[in-house]
Amino acid sequence: MATRAARGFGQYSGAARALERVGDRWALLIVRDLLVGPRRYGDLKAGLPRIPTNILSDRLRELQESGVVRRVPTVRGGYELTALGRALEPVVVALERWGWSVLGELAEGELVTHDALAVALRAAFRPDAAAGMPPTEYVLHVGDVSVVAVVVDRTLDVVPIGPGALPQPQRRGAPEAAFESGLELVIDPAGFRDLISGGIDPGTVPILAGDTETVGRFTSTFRIDPVGPPTDAAAGADAA
Repeated sequence: MATRAARGFGQYSGAARALERVGDRWALLIVRDLLVGPRRYGDLKAGLPRIPTNILSDRLRELQESGVVRRVPTVRGGYELTALGRALEPVVVALERWGWSVLGELAEGELVTHDALAVALRAAFRPDAAAGMPPTEYVLHVGDVSVVAVVVDRTLDVVPIGPGALPQPQRRGAPEAAFESGLELVIDPAGFRDLISGGIDPGTVPILAGDTETVGRFTSTFRIDPVGPPTDAAAGADAA
């Protein structure tokens, strides 16, 4: 208790307690990547290239002490989320959605990783829109990374593929459906942002396989609506 109090916010609050455990810089990005699957130390470092090695070691130790992360006994140097850590998925997904409102333009040296792309698709997935649609397999090449997103009714499974992709846990749910249609796109990160947020004409997206109708299905199934500025009326009410 003394250690927690020394580092804590001095508040008996759920939000304060949560931030004491996962509020440090890099912590939630480590959790984000582990939501996609277990990772070795080197995998985490490769996916977060700007994190200093000593900070990564510190964050992993702190997350283990907080009960969020544990070592994978069968994988040397491997880490995975505990049940407590996996319960952070709605938090990370909500933060991903909120972040699209302030995403801006791609800065020099920034990149898209397999794990970041997988979580972005989870955040954008709309089960209600997907319900009743034919089972569809989407193959997305965004920047230097690629994923397969499988949508069957209200369920989504995202698997990184291609160079640098890591082995994933066995897919959840029923055996693979027979896909009635598929789509393969190649798009840059800014174009992917615009596609997900509805800022691009689906008919202009480069298609490697599939058709514009399936692109329309993708944009209905995956969408993040950025939070807009307050209306004049709301701003006036706040000022009053």
